[in-house]
Amino acid sequence: MRQWPVSLVTLWLLLFVSLNSQAALPVTDSDGNQLPTLAPIIKKTTPAVVNIATSSTRQVNHPLLNDPTFREYYRIPPNYQAPERKTQSTGSGVVIIGKEGVIITNHHVVEGAENIEVILHNGDTLTAKLIGSDPEVDIAVLKVDSNKLQDIPLANSSLLDVGDFVIAIGNPFGLNQTVTTGIVSALGRSGLGIEGYEDFIQTDASINPGNSGGALINLRGELIGINTAILAPGRGGNVGIGFAIPIDMAMSSVEQILTHGEVKRGQIGVVIQDIDKNLQQAFALPSRDGILVSRVMDDSSAQAAGIEDADVILAVDERPVKNVAQLRNAIGSRRIGDKVNLTILRSGKQHEIDVKIGGKATEPGKFALNTNIGKKLDGAQFRETSDNKGLRISNIQPNSAAEETGLQKGDVIISANRKSVNSVNDLRKIISKDEDQLLLHVIRGRSAFFVVIQ
Repeated sequence: MRQWPVSLVTLWLLLFVSLNSQAALPVTDSDGNQLPTLAPIIKKTTPAVVNIATSSTRQVNHPLLNDPTFREYYRIPPNYQAPERKTQSTGSGVVIIGKEGVIITNHHVVEGAENIEVILHNGDTLTAKLIGSDPEVDIAVLKVDSNKLQDIPLANSSLLDVGDFVIAIGNPFGLNQTVTTGIVSALGRSGLGIEGYEDFIQTDASINPGNSGGALINLRGELIGINTAILAPGRGGNVGIGFAIPIDMAMSSVEQILTHGEVKRGQIGVVIQDIDKNLQQAFALPSRDGILVSRVMDDSSAQAAGIEDADVILAVDERPVKNVAQLRNAIGSRRIGDKVNLTILRSGKQHEIDVKIGGKATEPGKFALNTNIGKKLDGAQFRETSDNKGLRISNIQPNSAAEETGLQKGDVIISANRKSVNSVNDLRKIISKDEDQLLLHVIRGRSAFFVVIQ
């Protein structure tokens, strides 16, 4: 095992004490030597972290009860009611407005709960009311009848850096006021499929079942995140990969819930995709920075502001966006009616466009005719749309050239090589003129994307 020199260890301890004097106040050992400790900051913040106990009644419906043969054989009456079972679960919560009894936790901690109880640091139990929740961010707001709770000051989570020390406080496995420490392992984690909107703080501070809804704080005792999930192999426990919702993101939902009782999340009406190497070459982009606009929805805020298909969004309110998740979070965290400034790249030139956050965009239209086309799309059959805007793929033969492109039955091709496709003849002419590469603009359901066929 590698040994650190004593002098190096001593230097590190002194740095830890000096850099974090507010949180890690020095204490002395039996020889009078100073040692760092987190005890003062933990004593200050743990009273604001509560245990949440929920209960609900659910029907226990065995799958065989849905089998008509089984029901007939055992003569189960048609009006038979499945037995009910009471279930209980626990989690954690954080007091954010002590004078008003406002507590935040994860949506999944209280989802479907009929009764919610909050157990305070001193053991007192209070009945909580669910004010509202945001399932897409996994945040819920509770309120208890008390004006004397201790709360935690909020940090600005956008100022976090990888390597910052953090403390996780919660109630894992029902073990009240458990404290673990670690660092910020990564920022802006997304694409995990945990929530609808993801911008997680990743930490190696130990987070376990029951920690959900608990506090992630910095060494100043400020709330930087709400612990929400772990990455664990199989049925294993913590392996040092935990995730917390940044407090800035959580509070965006909390403020709307406290004002409206719900989150009214807006859109600007664009379908977007990340830029890969093929798209960068096809659009002659200088880099893969930014997000490609695959489609601008009709009658949307983006259309009204002048956003166009194939624009590249580089920044939102001067903050660069590197992937789809970042742009989605930046827009989704704003209220309907707010305005955002988008920096876009169009035909090699940057533009600044103000866009108003609106409601949901319109859906793609209906389709209706039939034919085959070209070698690059061999094996695909098409139908012209009723409004003559694009071609719908009505069928794709297995193991065909068209299937290998990733296209699917029901996709609608609205442009090829950046030229509009309104008929079968349009697509045939475009394909015949360029045999080397084909750039298709495709609508799939409510989504849209570009695909390059070599």
